[in-house]
Amino acid sequence: MTLPTSLAVRRFAPGGSPTGPPVLLLHGFASDGHTDWVSTGWPAALTASGRPVLVPDLPGHGSSPAPADATPQAVVKELASAVGDVSEVDVVGYSLGARLAWELPALLPVRRLVLAGISPHEPFGAVDVEAALGFAGGGKLPSDPLTAAIARMITAPGRDPVALAHCIEGLRREPFAPRVGTITVPTRFVAGRDDPISRGIESLVPLVPGSDLLLVPGDHGAALRCFPFRTAALTFLDTP
Repeated sequence: MTLPTSLAVRRFAPGGSPTGPPVLLLHGFASDGHTDWVSTGWPAALTASGRPVLVPDLPGHGSSPAPADATPQAVVKELASAVGDVSEVDVVGYSLGARLAWELPALLPVRRLVLAGISPHEPFGAVDVEAALGFAGGGKLPSDPLTAAIARMITAPGRDPVALAHCIEGLRREPFAPRVGTITVPTRFVAGRDDPISRGIESLVPLVPGSDLLLVPGDHGAALRCFPFRTAALTFLDTP
C-alpha cells in the first residue's frame, strides 16, 4: 500500500514478475530524480533485472513542493510514506540522497543499502544561506567558495532558490552526525576517487559492520554517471 505523500514519485515496473524487492533511488541536492537516475539509465537497468523502481523528487526539488519542515527527520518520514507498506526495499542514495538514506533503516525494512558520494560531515554547516539567496536575487557571487558553489547550484535553470535554501536550513538544524549502530543492514559505500565532497568517506565504514567501500573514477558529478558505479551497486543489490 502506498501512503499519502506530497512527493512527486516516478514508479517503474519490470516486464514480468518481480525477482526482488523494489529499489528506492534518492538523488542529490539541487537535482531531481530524472536528472540523477532516469536520464542515466538506472530504472531501465533495474527493471530489466526484474526489480520495481521508485524515483522520488526530494522536497523542494524537481516537481515536489517545498516542505513546511525540511529537517532530515521530516524528509525521511515523507520518503517512508512514499514507499508505503513493503516487506523489503533496497535503497541507493547519492550525496544528499545518501545522507537521508542513512536514516531510512529506522523507518523502513531496508534489505540492502548503497551510500554513494556521501560526506562524512555536515556539508551545509558553513553555507551562508543569506548570501546565496542574495546572489539568486541578482546580487554579487559570495566570496566564500562553498557558499558560491551552493549559490550557483540553487540558481541553475529549473531550480527554485528559495525552496532549496529552505532545505539547507532544515539540514543545518539536524547536522549529519553518523554513529555506530544506526545501520545494521548490508551496506556498500561508493565514492569518486577525485570527489572532494566525499573525502573521508572511509571513516564511515567502521560504523557499519560488514560494509565495504569501492572507489570509482571521477569527481562528484562524474562518479554519479560512471558505469562502474552502477555496476558496483547493481551487483551488490543482486546478492541474495
